[in-house]
Amino acid sequence: MTERIWIRDPIAILAEGAERGVVVEGGRIVEGVGRGAEPVHPVQKIFDASRHVVTPGLVNTHHHFFQTMTRAHPAAINKSLWPWIASIYPYWTKYVNAENFRLAARLSMTELLMSGCTCASDHHYLFPRGLEDAMDIEAEEAARIGLRMTLTRGALDLSGAEDSQALAPGGAIQDDDVILADCERIIGRYHDLSDGAMTRVALAPNAPFDVTKRLMRETAALAEKHDCRLHTHLVETKQEADFARDKHGMTAVDYLEDCGWLSNRTWLAHGIYFDDAEITKLGRHGVGVCHCPTSNMVLASGMCRTKELEAAGVAVGLGVDGGASNDNSNLMEAVRHALMIGRLKYDAASVTHLDALRWGMAGSARCLGRDDIGAIAVGRQADMAFWSLDELRFSGAGDPIAALVLCGAHAADRVMVKGEWRVEDGAPVGVDVARLRHEHHQASRAFLEAL
Repeated sequence: MTERIWIRDPIAILAEGAERGVVVEGGRIVEGVGRGAEPVHPVQKIFDASRHVVTPGLVNTHHHFFQTMTRAHPAAINKSLWPWIASIYPYWTKYVNAENFRLAARLSMTELLMSGCTCASDHHYLFPRGLEDAMDIEAEEAARIGLRMTLTRGALDLSGAEDSQALAPGGAIQDDDVILADCERIIGRYHDLSDGAMTRVALAPNAPFDVTKRLMRETAALAEKHDCRLHTHLVETKQEADFARDKHGMTAVDYLEDCGWLSNRTWLAHGIYFDDAEITKLGRHGVGVCHCPTSNMVLASGMCRTKELEAAGVAVGLGVDGGASNDNSNLMEAVRHALMIGRLKYDAASVTHLDALRWGMAGSARCLGRDDIGAIAVGRQADMAFWSLDELRFSGAGDPIAALVLCGAHAADRVMVKGEWRVEDGAPVGVDVARLRHEHHQASRAFLEAL
């Protein structure tokens, strides 16, 4: 018999009818305890949450773990997307290997957990020789640290030598049949559709400008066959939107439809340069969009039309994006940035702290096709972040939940995944952070010494 744990009397909790907290059993939330109430059934343990604001765990819907090896790289800083990626691709292709990728994944996952994230998707598209088992490495590291993962198997099958629009060096691409066979293998090994699953799989050709139409169509067919999600970058820049019209004679969204991708299996990264008709079409077909505010600001790519997308019925989620286009893996920071850039685009009343939190929680869960996470409610998984307001930045804050966003919460004091503590007193359970920092930094030196 599993223990029933009462998360009792938080300062505030982002949930309906649970003012006195929630009861957790078997990795799920089994009861909300309302104002003035007590748990209906006996509990075996009580966690005193009187120092904490409790929220659902954040859900990260777009990342590139391997890029943490080239943070603030001198060859790439102060550039927009296309010059940035052209300058940094050769370093990735030559120096990312299985050993340093494992460290990059471990570091990224640890950062995410510490920022209140309980589930992540990493869009990994780089498979140079020796890194064929990247998805297995991610699965191993996620299990080790206790983070839920959507293993998002990316792919490149066009190089810059073959197509003037593609950017990937030849060493980064794979043959279509190799890609598709590995997709089948990963799905067979890791794709768990059960409620509360710790790993699922998505298929993710990198972007329409650097993969073939055949690969787009074949992955759509595989996703339909195995009931998994589809993911790709789309119209992060105006150049990409223009490319779709110039090369294919149609909009980017129409091209998705032509490839069999326009369905509720699909969520897209960035989605900045959709026109009104495209937004309407995305909403009609149930497509999701991952908003990456920090990366979009760093690279000056533009502003995602979050309000129009949501109004059309599109699920809007959040992502930190690449470890080198964001330079960190802090999802709570992305929540704050989503609020700020949203207000800059719209106005102060149109984008609230609750909107930004919703995007990073329930909206992100919808993007990943999950109805078992993203909210604190009976029957949902016990994935929660616990925030202390003890820091100076929160002094004088009147609304505890608004304070998390407006005052800039950066690190969770505690994080629970599937009812298990994965962060305690601000430290990830079972991870030697100092050692990880040292090993990762040493591994990243090769990328600098190559300058």
